[in-house]
Amino acid sequence: MSLWVKICANTSLADAKLAVDAGADAVGFVFARSPRQVNAEQVAGIAAHLPSTIERIGVFVDATFGTIESAVTACGLTGVQLHFDGGEELPAMLRERFGGSLRILHVLHYTEDATEKAAILAANEAVDAILVDSRTPAAVGGTGIPFDWDAAASLFRSRGKKMIAAGGLNPSNVSEAITKLRPWGVDVASGVEIRLRCKDPGKVGAFVKNARSAQ
Repeated sequence: MSLWVKICANTSLADAKLAVDAGADAVGFVFARSPRQVNAEQVAGIAAHLPSTIERIGVFVDATFGTIESAVTACGLTGVQLHFDGGEELPAMLRERFGGSLRILHVLHYTEDATEKAAILAANEAVDAILVDSRTPAAVGGTGIPFDWDAAASLFRSRGKKMIAAGGLNPSNVSEAITKLRPWGVDVASGVEIRLRCKDPGKVGAFVKNARSAQ
């Protein structure tokens, strides 16, 4: 099965098209408070010019069901990434509202109790995949800092759920991460930027190429 590749934190149509042209499977848009935040109007304008084959994932932190539902509908999102613990009910409510057409990713920050939390998420039938990310005291994502791949290897291999690696990935280390973790997918944001809110065409292309060749 082909590795799933997502280029996240897009803020312009030009950047989203870089991901499309590089052969990524999905583009991500951060609706939460962040240096890379975008709003529904911006994302709707970008999504309207993207091919239907590219997945459009909205990233949410501490958002209500109504807020997420509105964004999915207004922007034509094909998936959501929940960067917070909204309880088991939120994924279930989204699944009931949108059915199987919406890909629901739930973020798990890699900490000492990650295995226990992963087991809970894996048991939630409404969650399609678990995205393992790093975090800092100041940021819940987009940190540019990798977690301990060696320590996390068993976590990735023991779950009955699709596992996505994120956090600190870039073109030069994505192959190593894939070799050690054997994830279903990978996700990158700051690792392919030339500067804040602006993707680097060369890095985007190299990231997708290196990820694919590491399978």
